[in-house]
Amino acid sequence: MITGPMIKELREVTGAGMLDCKKALEAVSGDMEKAIDWLREKGITKAAKKAERIASEGLTNVLCKGNEAVILEVNSETDFVAKNEEFKDLINIITEILLNSNVKTVEEALKLNSDEGTLEELIINKTAKIGEKLSLRRFVRLTKDDNDVFGSYIHMGGKISSLVIINGGTEEVAKDVAMHIAAMRPSYLNRDEVPNDVIEKEKVIIKEQAINEGKPADIAEKMVMGRLNKYYKENCLEEQIFIKDDKINVGAYVKNNEGILKSMVRFEVGEGLEKRNDDFAAEVMDQINNI
Repeated sequence: MITGPMIKELREVTGAGMLDCKKALEAVSGDMEKAIDWLREKGITKAAKKAERIASEGLTNVLCKGNEAVILEVNSETDFVAKNEEFKDLINIITEILLNSNVKTVEEALKLNSDEGTLEELIINKTAKIGEKLSLRRFVRLTKDDNDVFGSYIHMGGKISSLVIINGGTEEVAKDVAMHIAAMRPSYLNRDEVPNDVIEKEKVIIKEQAINEGKPADIAEKMVMGRLNKYYKENCLEEQIFIKDDKINVGAYVKNNEGILKSMVRFEVGEGLEKRNDDFAAEVMDQINNI
């Protein structure tokens, strides 16, 4: 059964119309990923990838000291609490603890010591005091070499954070690239990082798009590489057009400043998490029934 929440999710992910989303879901028996591909193959949506749903609230943060850096996300239930000074203080405490550790997983991080017991106990205590469930969702620690530079950027008070390592170059260049990452949402550092299964899936979708545009199969096959290059330019940091100079890509900007891109991380609050449904399902079904 195709439900209102399913249609809502597909519409948010693809930007397609409500009826098209309903048809897509019906065509693939409710499989969300296949429905996204179905819409793309029909040319109804030009989305190059599934846009993550921005759902839960909270903050991200990033901190660099010496050759160590950490970027993290801590979630709350409401944006109101995310703006709370006590919550912001908690974010800073967690950031410092993680930066000065060598843990790699959230489970390990929660066992680290704080002034109020373990990090897990600290979060539980703040949850009880603030009145909302708080959780450390994810973090990444990066270590650079002495001849590398960190670039970091925090946008919208912590809704988005980005971190990059550049070999050579300057901190100013690295900061520019971090700002670009926050704005342009690259999925990969370069085309070598794109998984093979993602590439093969794109090839199938691109070919189906061309066939649905009326192109013969042999021509559609030849079009794959050209459109795949477009995918790389949209999703790989190195090949994205630089936001501060539309005449060059990010890789060229860094190279022109005697640097080489090494790694990047970008966190956006709530990406991939569910948000409150409210009564949208009933609203959608009422609209469908009245069409």
